[in-house]
Amino acid sequence: MLSMNIERADPNSIKKAADLLRSGKLVAFATETVYGLGGDATNDKAIAEIFATKARPEFNPLIVHVSDAQMAKCFVEWNARAEKLALAFWPGPLTLVLKRTSDCKVSLLASAGGDTLAIRVPANKAAHALLVDAGIPVAAPSANRSGRVSPTTAEHVYAEFGDRLPLILDGGACDVGIESTVVDVSGDEVFLLRPGTITREQLEEVLGGKLSTPDEKTGVLKSPGMLLSHYAPSLPVRLNAVDAREGEALLGFGKNAPHNTVINLSLSGDLKEAAANLFAALRFVDKPELYSAISITPIPDTGIGIAINDRLKRASQT
Repeated sequence: MLSMNIERADPNSIKKAADLLRSGKLVAFATETVYGLGGDATNDKAIAEIFATKARPEFNPLIVHVSDAQMAKCFVEWNARAEKLALAFWPGPLTLVLKRTSDCKVSLLASAGGDTLAIRVPANKAAHALLVDAGIPVAAPSANRSGRVSPTTAEHVYAEFGDRLPLILDGGACDVGIESTVVDVSGDEVFLLRPGTITREQLEEVLGGKLSTPDEKTGVLKSPGMLLSHYAPSLPVRLNAVDAREGEALLGFGKNAPHNTVINLSLSGDLKEAAANLFAALRFVDKPELYSAISITPIPDTGIGIAINDRLKRASQT
């Protein structure tokens, strides 16, 4: 898809994107997880514009992206557990939730009014270059309308927002394909808030202890991706399907997927490959003119499969 606001990520377009961010404008850019809708995290107006553009509830916090751990320490109260996890997994698809510093310059809107901040260092080279050039923390939820399927290509972003954004920085298809793992290390107990491709087992090995799972209680959310209904296509989603019903588009997994599978997330049964393909596949079959619903065969609920099933469970809620 050709568009005046999609530009391939290179030194010139990255500089242009950095200039736009510093001026308070929004820019979409690729990370290793999904495409983010970025704005200056210290600029209240830019953060408000993110919420407005996505039609996102303001009680749902944003993840702030920084160039390195040293930059993160300017905004959050660092601790020994954060240090261990950052050394093991940054840059990469891990978000840490920590207490805001007393003089934190990140907009309170990004924290949904809470006293913690979700923060990460992306591994994507173009995203890192953008953060270094911009020199500011960048809040960047997924670049889609709130609750919808996350984008993993620049074309997906354009399908969501068209020419409303001044620039969509095209970094190609995202390698990981689902959002980052989120861990709350802000208090005495460590919570896994959102599963991702960095698994519970990997985190517990680094920390030397078990992670807790938060209660789904009413209150200030500490992380995005915790709403019951999220990542949803326009068509209804049916999980653990043995076969497609009439009118359904079937997404399969593995070599034993039914013969009428429209897309196989991974013919070889590779969960990492399935995660990378998930959102693009959901977008591809989300066509009411062709199908009445989307059905998905079972995905093993182990390792990365836990994160895939988390996204699918939320996508199936109406």
